[in-house]
Order: sequence, then C-alpha cells, then structure tokens
Amino acid sequence: MSLAEARREREQVRRSWLLSLPALLLLAVGAIGPLFIMLVYSFLTPGRYGNVEWVFSTDAWRGILFTKDIFDETLKLADAHLTIFWRSVKLSFLTTVFAFVVGFPTAWFIATRPARWRPFWLFLITIPFWTNLLIRTFAINQIIRTEGLLNTILLKLGLISTPLNLIYTDTAVFIGMTYVYLPLMVLPLYASIDRFDHRLLEAAYDLYASRMAVLRRIIFPIVKPGIVAGSILVFIPSLGAYVTPRILGGGRNMMIGNFIELQFGQGRNWPLGAALSVVLLLVVTAALLVYVKFANRENGHG
Repeated sequence: MSLAEARREREQVRRSWLLSLPALLLLAVGAIGPLFIMLVYSFLTPGRYGNVEWVFSTDAWRGILFTKDIFDETLKLADAHLTIFWRSVKLSFLTTVFAFVVGFPTAWFIATRPARWRPFWLFLITIPFWTNLLIRTFAINQIIRTEGLLNTILLKLGLISTPLNLIYTDTAVFIGMTYVYLPLMVLPLYASIDRFDHRLLEAAYDLYASRMAVLRRIIFPIVKPGIVAGSILVFIPSLGAYVTPRILGGGRNMMIGNFIELQFGQGRNWPLGAALSVVLLLVVTAALLVYVKFANRENGHG
C-alpha cells in the first residue's frame, strides 16, 4: 500500500468516526449514562424517604442474596429474593419453550404457503405489535378471568363444573407472556425456514428416513440460527417483563422487573433496586454474548 493510499484510508476512517459521532454521543447520554448512574447508586446508602445518601456501602449487593435479622443483625438467605429470581427464570424459560412449540409449526406453515399468500399470514402475525402492550395484556386478562371468555365457553360446553382460577397466578403470567412474545419467535423462525431447501426433505425420504429423523437431523440443524435468535428475542424481554406480571400476577406473583420497581417505589431502597438492575443487565448481556458467539461460529462455517 502506497503512502497516498494509506493517507486516504486514514482520512476515510476519520470521516466515518466524525459522521458517527452524533449517534455515539446520543448513545452515551441516553444509554450508557443511566446505566453508569445505576452502577454508582448500587454502591451508596439508601435515603430515609427514597433517593440515596452519598455514603459508600455494599449493603445493596449483599442484600440481593442475604438479609439482616432485625434482632441480632445476623445474615440469612433472602428466600423471598431467590423465589422471585427463580420465578423469573422459570417463567421466562417456559415462555421461550412454549413459544417455540407453537411458533415453529406456525412459521413452517407460513413459509410453505404460496408466495403470494405469505405476506398476508405475516401480516396476521404482526398485527399484535400494532396494539399497545398494556391493551394486549388487559385483553388476556378479560379472557382468562373467572367470568371471562375462556371459563364461559368451558362451562357452557360442560367441560368444567366450576370456573378455572387462572387469574393472578404464575399460569396467567405464563399465558400472557407467551401471547405477547410469540411473534418474536415466529418471525426469526420464518426467516430461517424461508431459505430452507425443500429438496433435502425429498432426498431424506428417498433414503427411507423417518419424519422424526428428518426433523431432528435435517430441519433443526439448518434452521438452528432462527431457533437461537427467536429464543433470545423471547427470553430476554420475558426476563425483564413488568406490565404482564403486574396485571396478570396481581402484584402477588412478582418477577424481577416488578421487584426492581418496588425498590424504587414503596421499598424506598434505591441502591438495592440499582443493584438488581445491574444484575439483570449482566444476565441479559451474558445471553446476548452466547448468541453472538453462536452466530459468529455459524458464519465461520458459512
């Protein structure tokens, strides 16, 4: 490379950075700044009426897993916190699994329709995104409540004798999150299945492969990037969900998002809320790094 070419390349890189500078500043102020504030708050002392006192303390981080006895100030395991963590991970995982179980056949159906009909089916899948999340959650509430549509139909059909008690339970939160985040599973799966070469299926059946073997050894490996992307897109927002657990859980079945809000509200323990926020961010970052590593490995193999 000549000296003139190297100079032009440096100028081009410098120009690219200058053009990106407004976006980088906006990102720093709007995203990195608040996260840094949360990190700082997590090492401070809670104020008496909320806010924080500028006194260094690690009590918030210790309070994630341990609580002090009010009489002798001995540390004991924070069972309530661990229960909330476990519920959040469990419901997010179940939501992801069920969204895949429902979303994969849906995406396969759309991808195998005639080309002129696929936009119509995708349009039906994306319609829920046109409605506010709060409205969608209230719609699920009206369906599964004691006097709701689901219990009314089951009672009239004689399938149950008393209404099902679904509202304000983990089951209600699971149903609501699956409904809300199902499109986030269908769309990546559809993108992967749409590129699938169906001649591979014909070749497998010609070699007397069973349907289960075709699904396990041909379809799943080829559409794996869509499965991983859809799972990440469902699991991450489910883990930090606030509106759906608040409405369908009734405040009794909290997840980590509700627990964080409680610390900044009635709990008046901003450092603990900040520490929980940072932990949630680290979990989400770990999930994203796993996805990026997987995606890079897939790209490395072509």
